[in-house]
Amino acid sequence: MTPFDRRRFLKTSVVSIASLSALSYSRAADAPNDKVVLAMIGIGSTVPGSVGGRGRQLIRPFSSFKDVDIAYLCDIDENFFPFGQRLLAAAQRREARLEKDLRRILEDKSVDAVVVATPDHWHALATIWACQAGKHVYVEKPASHNLNEGRRMVEAARKYSRVVQLGTQSRSSASLAKAAELVRTGKLGKIPHARAWTGGSRPNIGRQKDSEVPPGVDYNLWLGPAPERAFNSNRFHYRWHWMWDYGTGELGNNGIHALDRLRWILNLDTPTRIVAAGGKFFYDDDQETPDTMTVTYEFPMCSVTWEHRVWSRGTGDGAALYGENGTLIFDREGWHVEKGIEATDKGDVKEQSVEGATHQRNFVDCIKNSSGTSVSRPNADIEEGHKSTRMCHLGNIAFRTGRALRFDAQTETCLADPEANNLLGRSYRKPFVCAMLHGDSQQISFRRMPNQIVIAFAINLIGQWTNSWAHRPVDRNFRHRGLRPFSYESTVFWGLLVDSACRRGPSLNVTALAKWARRRLPHKLHTRLHADL
Repeated sequence: MTPFDRRRFLKTSVVSIASLSALSYSRAADAPNDKVVLAMIGIGSTVPGSVGGRGRQLIRPFSSFKDVDIAYLCDIDENFFPFGQRLLAAAQRREARLEKDLRRILEDKSVDAVVVATPDHWHALATIWACQAGKHVYVEKPASHNLNEGRRMVEAARKYSRVVQLGTQSRSSASLAKAAELVRTGKLGKIPHARAWTGGSRPNIGRQKDSEVPPGVDYNLWLGPAPERAFNSNRFHYRWHWMWDYGTGELGNNGIHALDRLRWILNLDTPTRIVAAGGKFFYDDDQETPDTMTVTYEFPMCSVTWEHRVWSRGTGDGAALYGENGTLIFDREGWHVEKGIEATDKGDVKEQSVEGATHQRNFVDCIKNSSGTSVSRPNADIEEGHKSTRMCHLGNIAFRTGRALRFDAQTETCLADPEANNLLGRSYRKPFVCAMLHGDSQQISFRRMPNQIVIAFAINLIGQWTNSWAHRPVDRNFRHRGLRPFSYESTVFWGLLVDSACRRGPSLNVTALAKWARRRLPHKLHTRLHADL
């Protein structure tokens, strides 16, 4: 195996990646040759309580396809490279090139697609950068670290006409498709409630002190957009799942699979009300996320409940749909109906497992069937993946705030709840930022703001004293969200409108300007200005 040369590693600027045009890289992935050239981003670790690294698992199915060439292995920990190369050798494939920094790979025009199996806090940036560089993306679940990122991933896939598939492999299951058909044809009758759960015996991770970074690890790259802090083994390989800065807890780790299946089978879109309860009731260790949790999601026609007890032995995973003509039960053997109609299917357990390759094959086929702006949507398209991941984020936010949330699907914000809305995004550590991501107030330019603020405050005065034409389109939004007309929020809002008018000319009407400014505001402000715009 070719040794990794640390001196080849260059800290390239995120600006150079963000500025790549879709046109300049269109030939890289629009019409791939007979073979689709892949890069594996993230190999994964084997620590107690893990499943062996999702990146390692994905090398097997992708390397089994004769029309796929795995050209790169990428990981911030060079100690994983030998294992990845051995997996390729076992599949009788040539050695892959080795890189620590995914940005180096994105600059290679010969790469058609990337497989992102990083920690959650890297999913969105890796996906968006890859789309901007003209690459298709297979990204592991959950789609994102926070809700705002998920929407930006969808926007990137559409803007750059890329295939983006989420690693929720049940979407490619013929067995679950039969269950969905059973439900949608009305054979179970009304289904007012569904429930999913997982149990297990995850180990206590104990308490660890901060320590030196292990040899061969680029810790700065591992942190990426997350806040800078000292290295700690309990916040590193796999155990990052249980830390809010990097992971999404058990709800995002395993709950995403179950909630995605229920959304698909019941044809659900967005919950309107979310309530959560739980806590760290069992483990006394460094984990931040709850070891015991129940979340209830209210939809227009039914409710869905998620439960996890990561310390409970023997309970396993499962789901149940409670219909008027029987209860549809899902377990590791397939599915069947109890106390009602007779129906069962145990046909493709392997298809849904790690060893199955149906989902990965669907991703490759979609790449080969896409050209230019005509994109073949995969079974687990990022739009659906985002909607399912969104449920996980909302459940976690309801838990962290300790109250019920009411969610507006159109604006993807929590109604009248600034604290909850602040948890919809995050701040990004430079240079690991992207212009398509909201939530980082440092991305907004206030170079012209001194003069704008004067003008904006004058507009506020005029709007209040004379009820002028300018203030009407947004006045009710201020009132609805409790914004005072002379407040900081109101002044910044109008300042951005003035900035847009100065740069774009007077031809845009104020409502269009308001919509544009809302997209430019810091998250804590723009989430309170969404109504009726």
